[in-house]
Amino acid sequence: MLQPNFTPFPALTTERLLLRKVTLDDAKEIYFLRSDKMVLTYLSKEPEASIGTTKEFINRVNGNSDTGDGILWAITLKDDPGQVIGTICYWNMQKANYRSEIGYALHPDHWRKGIMKEAIIGVIDYGFSTLGLHSIEARIGPGNIASAAVLESTGFVKEAYFKEDFFFNGKFEDTIVYSLLNK
Repeated sequence: MLQPNFTPFPALTTERLLLRKVTLDDAKEIYFLRSDKMVLTYLSKEPEASIGTTKEFINRVNGNSDTGDGILWAITLKDDPGQVIGTICYWNMQKANYRSEIGYALHPDHWRKGIMKEAIIGVIDYGFSTLGLHSIEARIGPGNIASAAVLESTGFVKEAYFKEDFFFNGKFEDTIVYSLLNK
């Protein structure tokens, strides 16, 4: 069985990015990512209620890292590590199956610059080489063309299309499942 250990917290670096632990000092940027209408377009979640609920979220995800149940990285540029521009995580970990879901969000000012692809590649490498995952899953809405493209460009393969499997905001929505195997 997979036994994740995120202590000490694994900061990851790529060519342009530093993926680091989210702190309460990042609450303003995390609140934006969890409440901005453009960011939430394809995430099927209600906007964050307040900066206070954002701080509760940060404490919860950091607690998940402490127990090995998931991990959330703040995406920052190497030359500005104090400014969070996005997040990327492993969550819904299936420890018995050596599988985890990847999730991510990026500030609209940084869309279409290759930043998320770079972050995903770094997190994939960590997941397979250090964490010991056998497979990584991503779930997106069918309209999220940009997310589908970045997943496919990093090696993910479309595995399933579930019709009306998710109820949000008074209606049923479809889900596309992508996955990547550790080869």
